[in-house]
Amino acid sequence: MPISFDTPNKRWRYQFDKRIAGQRVRASQLLPKGWTRAQADTFDQKETGRLYAIATGVLKPEPLIDQAVLLYLQHRGPKLKSFENIKRELNECADIYAGRPFSHLPDIAREYKPVRITVIDGKEVEVPLAPATIKNRLSYIRSACRYAWKQHKLGEHDPAERMEMPKVQNERHTYLNRRRFLEICQMMKPGAARAAVRIAFYSGMRAGEVGKCELYGDDGAQAFLLPPEVTKNGRPRAVPIHPKVAHVVRNPKLWPMPRTRWTVSKEFKKAARAAGYGHARLHDMRHSTASEMLNGGAHLNTVGGVLGHLSTVSTRRYAHLVVDTLVAAVNLVGKNSPTAAKKKAA
Repeated sequence: MPISFDTPNKRWRYQFDKRIAGQRVRASQLLPKGWTRAQADTFDQKETGRLYAIATGVLKPEPLIDQAVLLYLQHRGPKLKSFENIKRELNECADIYAGRPFSHLPDIAREYKPVRITVIDGKEVEVPLAPATIKNRLSYIRSACRYAWKQHKLGEHDPAERMEMPKVQNERHTYLNRRRFLEICQMMKPGAARAAVRIAFYSGMRAGEVGKCELYGDDGAQAFLLPPEVTKNGRPRAVPIHPKVAHVVRNPKLWPMPRTRWTVSKEFKKAARAAGYGHARLHDMRHSTASEMLNGGAHLNTVGGVLGHLSTVSTRRYAHLVVDTLVAAVNLVGKNSPTAAKKKAA
């Protein structure tokens, strides 16, 4: 029987062992955790049909996702800044793609609904993983397969062309104006952490970039320079130094910035709660910078340049701020202005 329950792993297992067209065909695969018997039976029908088609010459042997992941981790991954995270995430979801061919990618995207075990009131409870985490893992699998197809000629066409990624609405729209930003700063002790928060607000740099930037220009204080190995898109970026933080780079007690962004983030969060803005995060300083520039009249593309967006798609999330400004301007059209007589009476 191709489908049996693997008690030690508490999952269904697919096993195939047949002699087809004079050759022995064997396959064994542990199916994803949480699958029902009906899902396992459906997999059995599809996979058995595929193996028969390959053995009889109706289909060509398909490359396996495992092969693609291995090539990706060996050749492409080490060149990426987030390599360790990619390797860890691909390992976490290996059970969903292990032993499966490229043609199963659309099914994997639909089926993957992992859970994690957490303790609530002393009891272990299964909690679904965040949608963003699921999408990230599927994106890594897709990238590995596409890399193997393009660079190592695995498969005859784009393996992920029919793979539909889950939609995730995780964009934050938290903007702190200058008054709120200063209220948070007042709750922080003077020092490097507060200086880092100030630089983040007046530069739009990410929290991780603030502690790794260098100085560029005459007297070393005209702009913050971010080398390519620091930026998210791998391109160097220069951000002019705002007068409000120029004193920081001249103070040897504050500059260079500490590279421990988690300490800065922790102190910011504590101060934000004390100021009554517990929902705020350190990364919101970046969004607030964009808001301040747009409200001041800066063009959307210029804002994207300051923030280091490689594509206008990233900057488009702030488009509604531009619209709000334009609405206020359009509403001035046809507005009655006081006559000279009214002015005089006033």
